[in-house]
Amino acid sequence: MTEDALVIVLAGGAGERLYPLTKERAKPAVYFGGPYRIIDFVLSNCINSGLRRIFIATQYKSLSLNRHIRMGWSIVSEELGEFIEILPPQKRVGEHWYLGTADAVYQNLYSIVRENPRHVIVLAGDHVYKMDYSKMLRLHQERQASVTIATIEVPIGDGHRLGIVQIDEQEQVIGFQEKPRDPKPIPGSPDLALASMGIYVFDTDVLIDALARDAEQPTSHDFGRDIIPALIGQAPALSYRFYDENKKAAKYWRDIGTLDAYYAASLDLVAVSPEFNLYDPEWPLRTHQPQSPPAKFVFAEEGARCGSALDSIISPGCIVSGGRILGSILCPNVRIHSFSTIEHSILMPGVRVGRHARVRRAIIDRDVFIPRGALIGYNPDEDRRRHTVTEQGVVVVTTDDEPLVGEVDERALQIEAEADRKAAQ
Repeated sequence: MTEDALVIVLAGGAGERLYPLTKERAKPAVYFGGPYRIIDFVLSNCINSGLRRIFIATQYKSLSLNRHIRMGWSIVSEELGEFIEILPPQKRVGEHWYLGTADAVYQNLYSIVRENPRHVIVLAGDHVYKMDYSKMLRLHQERQASVTIATIEVPIGDGHRLGIVQIDEQEQVIGFQEKPRDPKPIPGSPDLALASMGIYVFDTDVLIDALARDAEQPTSHDFGRDIIPALIGQAPALSYRFYDENKKAAKYWRDIGTLDAYYAASLDLVAVSPEFNLYDPEWPLRTHQPQSPPAKFVFAEEGARCGSALDSIISPGCIVSGGRILGSILCPNVRIHSFSTIEHSILMPGVRVGRHARVRRAIIDRDVFIPRGALIGYNPDEDRRRHTVTEQGVVVVTTDDEPLVGEVDERALQIEAEADRKAAQ
């Protein structure tokens, strides 16, 4: 069944609401959960679903994304007809770059047709969830649909932020509303609406015809706004209710499109029982694992407030040298020096934190150096002057910000001197 299907992952989005984390990288390449990138979750879903013919359409600042795919996802067998392949914009059908999600697929029809798939599965590369796409594909075939849309139940009050799918009692799609003021409820459930997840299964011939017609029209060339509404009533369209492989009480699907949403979803991972489970051996999550040594903790004293990590994710290559980590995520190869404190923060790869520095409620981008004694998250006015600060007060620090200035008080120096004296004994 999956052998007749081809996947195209749309990974060209700029992720403007995640700026400045997306200043130098595409949104799907943003780190999430330690060693992972956002795109890893969709690609892991594909592999776990038995789908091994995958195109990835890229566009915006794709260098780090391309490199990540090359280094971390060369796990399929070309000899068996399997591939995970990057599709950059090629201007194959015109003199413009990708104009929308539908146009990104339309411009790559040549590559799709050459593979001769019976079905095409279209996925967004910037969502975090667990899903077996083969179950959706099976329903699509059994019900003889031309297009099947993955949907998830949401409170009716949240429907204005999403694309809402209207269905009848047989789960046939009879309407589509893009961010409606008055969302249509699910039949029999007046408090819930069905939101599109941006996951589609198409019969290949239906997709090709729909894209060709859309290309001739002055539309936004978007699947949700244009392709799907145009198909409803013209071809059999079906809703597939999201079945979550995450094995939690509530279904987990996140479009972490803002800095505050990204921060909240990330720090949920360090909870005792997080909403999203990274540790399920039955649904492995793959990524590029750099050749880094195990995480290391040194200069720790029993009962002391240093050399420790509590309720945190510590990735390979990290060294916590006498610092204290609380409720935080350290991506690979982070170095924390003595007497420093990291609380409820996310540190990207290569971050270095000097002695006596304190970081609270912050996102520290890749390769930032936090000097000795610096404070982040303690002085709102100073933070806003130097860095990006979100609506909920999360400080985002990048290498382009004004250089941090460290300060060390006399008490800190006394603590350091006493520790050095004990170590010398």
